[in-house]
Amino acid sequence: MHSMKMHRLWQPRRRGVFTLRVMAKRRFWQNARVNTDAVTLRLADVGDADTIAQMSRDLIESGLGWRYRPDRVRRLITRRDNSVVVACDRHGTVGFAVMQFDDEHAHLTLLAVRPSHQRQGMARQLMQWLLHSARVAGMVSVHLELRASNRAALHFYRALGFVQTLVLAGYYEQRESAIRMMCLLRTPDTPPPAEDWLSKLRRPR
Repeated sequence: MHSMKMHRLWQPRRRGVFTLRVMAKRRFWQNARVNTDAVTLRLADVGDADTIAQMSRDLIESGLGWRYRPDRVRRLITRRDNSVVVACDRHGTVGFAVMQFDDEHAHLTLLAVRPSHQRQGMARQLMQWLLHSARVAGMVSVHLELRASNRAALHFYRALGFVQTLVLAGYYEQRESAIRMMCLLRTPDTPPPAEDWLSKLRRPR
């Protein structure tokens, strides 16, 4: 689990095309639910903001300043260039993930799973949802940062295909270094997925 600062690493291009893709992707997923062993994955709504903020404070930002407070999380949920996914069981939210989308690159902002549900594949399911969303949206790559001391997270992301690209000294409030990682989804000169997936959104049910 890790905390990440939001940096605009890539300047937007073809904004209209990108906006169309992300809006369509959100429409594609807005009614989606994935049920696995009594745990449901779904897109977050503003009613989830308080719980996500508290989990971020306790599981991600522990020892640092609390940056992802409820108001900020609500803004993330309502932004069209973000996907916020929650994993819930009958007792409540047990995990969540936040990804921001640019024209060709996505950034994993936050990911956390409650200790009671760790090592059960929950984080992998959340990541698979978001990586699939990134591919559908035509992203070239997904980027993230994690605490350099979090070796379990480092191994987890490597298993998903991420590679280490940089070590950032003092990234977390000058208290701890970060490791930056990237997962390449397609080469920049490879066309994004065909637009026929958009037609599925327009088909009458």
